[in-house]
Amino acid sequence: MGKARRSFAISIGVLLLGFMAIGFALVYRAMRDTPPPAMIESVVLPAGAEVVSALVSDGAINVTYGVGGVTTLALFDQATGEMTREVVIGE
Repeated sequence: MGKARRSFAISIGVLLLGFMAIGFALVYRAMRDTPPPAMIESVVLPAGAEVVSALVSDGAINVTYGVGGVTTLALFDQATGEMTREVVIGE
């Protein structure tokens, strides 16, 4: 009886490992085949603006620029390129 239990436990263990491998393979394929998020190629800044930094974060493009001694942070939508917010940092 003990030998049958041990054989059953090993069979169930191999079966569970197989199901886990199939699950990991499905998740990997789903994540690998997901297209990258849409991103614009350029944004429009005021004439004469000097870009200090640009960063992509949480679906937004954050651009810090200076014009005539005024430093401004502009937030653009990553998909459309539309300016969503503008904050003056320093003058």
